Amino acid sequence: MSHPEPDAASTPSTSSPSPAQLLRWIDDYEADAARPARWIAGLSREECLAHPIPGTWSVQELVVHVLESDLVATHRFRRIVAEHLPILYAYDETAFVQRLDYGRVDLAQACDLFALNRRFTATWLRTVAPGDFERAGIHTQRGKVALWEFLRSYVNHPRHHETFLLAKREKLGKPLV
Repeated sequence: MSHPEPDAASTPSTSSPSPAQLLRWIDDYEADAARPARWIAGLSREECLAHPIPGTWSVQELVVHVLESDLVATHRFRRIVAEHLPILYAYDETAFVQRLDYGRVDLAQACDLFALNRRFTATWLRTVAPGDFERAGIHTQRGKVALWEFLRSYVNHPRHHETFLLAKREKLGKPLV
């Protein structure tokens, strides 16, 4: 169940985005603020905790993972702007799911925090000078990564996981509408 972190669904690119592209990415990042809440709509607690596809995360675990990853992203974004080439430590997502008892998390609260963090971060990102999106950190697995590259990968992160969420809901007999 582990995957390289963060799991960007987009292909790497070495060309810097335009200021207009950056603003589109920020808008897309913010537009997904309610996505996890839509994922759990109409599901019971038991359905959220179920593992309809053996060997994969539950809906609950997936939602909390997306929140946890976004909180890490916000910290990374801010460190990249504030510090010179900060070290950005990778973390073991599977260990987080296994050891941090994601099953006890209040999902409504997690969805609210995800949405609030997305809006907070998007508002701040709109104040960042376009040139600062070229600033980078040193990720312990990926190497040097520019702020714009992290932003693009986190725009895609919940969308990437939605594929798995849709399969889980289908198996539960509750497709996302």
